[in-house]
Amino acid sequence: MSYATSRELRPGRIRFPDLSPRAYEHPADRGALVALRAVPGFDQVLRAVSGAVGERSVRLLQLATSVRVSVRQYPELYRMVDECAATLDLHPVPELFVQQDPVPSANTIGLDKPIIVLSTGMLQLLDAEGLRFVIGHEVGHVLSGHALYRTLLLQLINISTSVAWIPVGSWGVRAIITGLNEWFRKSELSCDRAGLLCTQDPQSALKVHAALAGALNPDDMDVAGFLDQAREYQGSGDVRDSVLKLLQISGQSHPMAALRAAELQQWAAGSEYREILAGHYPKRSADKDAPMGEDVRAAAESYKRAFATSSDPLIKVVGKLGGVVGGVGAAAAGRVRDWWQSGQSGDRFDDGSEEKR
Repeated sequence: MSYATSRELRPGRIRFPDLSPRAYEHPADRGALVALRAVPGFDQVLRAVSGAVGERSVRLLQLATSVRVSVRQYPELYRMVDECAATLDLHPVPELFVQQDPVPSANTIGLDKPIIVLSTGMLQLLDAEGLRFVIGHEVGHVLSGHALYRTLLLQLINISTSVAWIPVGSWGVRAIITGLNEWFRKSELSCDRAGLLCTQDPQSALKVHAALAGALNPDDMDVAGFLDQAREYQGSGDVRDSVLKLLQISGQSHPMAALRAAELQQWAAGSEYREILAGHYPKRSADKDAPMGEDVRAAAESYKRAFATSSDPLIKVVGKLGGVVGGVGAAAAGRVRDWWQSGQSGDRFDDGSEEKR
């Protein structure tokens, strides 16, 4: 693929040279990944699955079963992924494939050279700006180095019924799958922000979430009413409803459409998004000097704010158990600290994800 220059972007669309993924990543995304790496057995599983899933296998399967986007095949999509990569300053531009599947979906998979796969259902569901948002979202996954862990999650789910060869027990694998799902839900919030940076149009992003929720024609829907659904879901009911919500999200890889729409619109209305558009954002060239402790603290602050502002009745009950929560938090922090210190001494498996950013 050619690499788009700023002159090739749509007039008025801003490009972000040397953009660090820290600029758009949700703090809970980075914090969840740090905590996940502290799960006993995670490094061993990562080694085993990374060795079993070759880069060639992932790409060869798509070459044989999907349509590779190019100047001759889906030229408009080819231009979009080129422009999104230019907007986020990602090089090289990832390959994009279209897969026959009526279910709307988009994935970024692979190890060293991630590829993006869109379903035909997604192409049929969205207009041009909606597709730009989705492609930008997936380019965000590439820039953040998420593809390695997403590929790991998909492979672990596929082999979870036959885990004798993995050097941890089946319960350990289930714990890692649960942790990966929790992280991936947070990473989706991050990459919605990356998609917004590519479209720079919050309305287009909202239409995508509405379409994924069931709006056949988002232009005809009551946008305020759709966001009201998220507020009603988060604030209504009693403790029983809170438990039901926890059960509903268990095992899900993606956040619920109305909730992620509200999350992104809130970010779009805030100062962080405006600062990025103004050119004030963390630079990729400075990532190596950013201490990991900042990720943990930012995640903690994110959860603290969420608890403080939530109207969920179960969270209010938990808030009264501050002493207990504090003890659990201290234990968790100790685990992360111990893991980090062992990594500093050279015992931690280096997956290279930071280098790929």
